Amino acid sequence: MTTPRPEFVKLTGHNNFTQRLVISTLTGRPVHISKIRPNSPTNPGLAPHEVSFLRLLEAVTNGSSMQISYTGTTITYQPGLITGAVAGFGADGDMVEHNIPATCTRGITYFLLPLCLLAPFSKAHMNVRFSGPGVITAATETGDISVDSFRTAILPLYDLFGIPAIRIELRVLQRSCTGQRGSGGAGIVELRFASQVRLPKTLHLHRNPGRIKRIRGVAYATGVSASNNARMIYSAREVLNRFCADIHIASQYDQAPLVADAKLGGKKRMGIGFGLSLVAESNITGVLFSADSVVPAKGGTVPEDVGKRCAYQLLEAVSQAGCVSRAAAPTVLTLMAMGAEDVGRLRIGREIVGREEIIELARDLKKFGASSWGLRDIDEDETEDIIIAVKGSGLGNVSRKVA
Repeated sequence: MTTPRPEFVKLTGHNNFTQRLVISTLTGRPVHISKIRPNSPTNPGLAPHEVSFLRLLEAVTNGSSMQISYTGTTITYQPGLITGAVAGFGADGDMVEHNIPATCTRGITYFLLPLCLLAPFSKAHMNVRFSGPGVITAATETGDISVDSFRTAILPLYDLFGIPAIRIELRVLQRSCTGQRGSGGAGIVELRFASQVRLPKTLHLHRNPGRIKRIRGVAYATGVSASNNARMIYSAREVLNRFCADIHIASQYDQAPLVADAKLGGKKRMGIGFGLSLVAESNITGVLFSADSVVPAKGGTVPEDVGKRCAYQLLEAVSQAGCVSRAAAPTVLTLMAMGAEDVGRLRIGREIVGREEIIELARDLKKFGASSWGLRDIDEDETEDIIIAVKGSGLGNVSRKVA
């Protein structure tokens, strides 16, 4: 007797598109998403970066199927097994090659964040190389963080769940910023995720977040004068020196990528720009705050303004309190929901809990069968932080035997 197939989880809208597909893949429940930009007069349906993510998801899984309507406003997705970089299932050797089109307007972390949520539950190592004219390694105006903030403020958090971050490697082979029209960068990024686990550990990060002990950062310039890095660093330190003595900001300069131009018949430079990434580390293990600032694609901003803006954004992130930043909160909460069948606790700022992406995450997890969250105010101090209690679903990695 065949087992009945699970019913589709029906959702609407294009918001949190990658988050919904990741939860569907982890839980094994198919999803039906409709009304994807139905009222857009020029670009209805799926955007180029969303189609590119679907192709990436198809490459790192086996048995998944997708059906997209003619207008692209409706998609049905049936998840398969997360295989990673397995030869014959989308990988060439031990590496999955993923090409991002030039029309992509999102940063590379739009793909890295959901990919790293799938990687611990993969059958094999998750090795993916991102290339193509659409790879943007810098922060973007659409809200994506830079690869530097992702490497220093997101990846170390996997240690809290028993996923060794030392076996996670992120290589930036070619840096790039956003193109003149807000799309295209031609960077090259390589992710090697070799930390596969049976079940993430239960997280208990609900104590006082402590005090900031050091600030680290990276100032990067691509295809412009390297003196822009020194100007950003100087203006950022003017703001931060009053709050922390241990500050070190590295300077990174790269030539702009050279790509072929079909219209002119020659080659041109892409991904020109500069930006700054800052990370504040607390004396409590696992408490990190990050901030990113980058010159707009249209230009017109001096390096001093970029440096000061990034410094003030970092101070604002620290002032929101809690033990997790806004950029890392969805990753931490998703891993808590997918972990062992025990109640984990996380201290988080009230402003972060009230953000739309966190509320949508809680609703999506509930629709896919996860437990509801428990919230209570902090009584030990005068802050307005909230303790979130999340019960793990105990799904874990189906490709590995139970220990």
